[in-house]
Amino acid sequence: MTKDPEAAREEMVAQQIVARGVDNAEVLAAMRKIPRHLFVHREMRSAAYEDEPLPIGARQTISQPFIVAYMTEYLGLSKTDKVLEIGTGSGYQTAVLAEIAGEVWTVEIIPSLADSARRTLQELGYGNIRFKVGNGAAGWPEGAPFDAIIVTAAPADVPAALEAQLRDGGRLIIPVGRENQTLALIRRTGDRLVRAQLLCVRFVPLMDAAPGEDS
Repeated sequence: MTKDPEAAREEMVAQQIVARGVDNAEVLAAMRKIPRHLFVHREMRSAAYEDEPLPIGARQTISQPFIVAYMTEYLGLSKTDKVLEIGTGSGYQTAVLAEIAGEVWTVEIIPSLADSARRTLQELGYGNIRFKVGNGAAGWPEGAPFDAIIVTAAPADVPAALEAQLRDGGRLIIPVGRENQTLALIRRTGDRLVRAQLLCVRFVPLMDAAPGEDS
């Protein structure tokens, strides 16, 4: 990198995140702290703090910083929360969650990405993350219920299994759709699910099988 990483993070937070209305103190602190450049390929590190998604291999991407901050803020996390993440990817969003929540359970369908993310996160000292390789649409039933669920790839419709794994009062944030995607926030109150549309987005599709596997 040509710019000091700490200075690059400060600039990223000020220009891309705070300037667009994200003001949750814990989210901003996490984004300022986490070395995003360590979650992208070495040849992409000069662009790690730019306002754009970046390829991470296996036709997947690391989301732009604003989207990571925006989705995390809407979850309204606390230190006692148990969070399910669908789509570990590079592990960057996982790290942001782990800075704020008590426990993070993260599922990735592509073994190579899961392994790389686990190594990076363990090298950075995170001890409150559980990892699983599998189909994210099924969630993680053994860990349910969850206080919050975040999905970092877009299914055509919201998987019923994820809604079922929300605790009463829990929040699910998820991009939905194929060609035209909308970020949705779903809240559970007893047996009732209340859905709000937040903004138009563009995520990679949520896969039900890893590349090279049978569907």
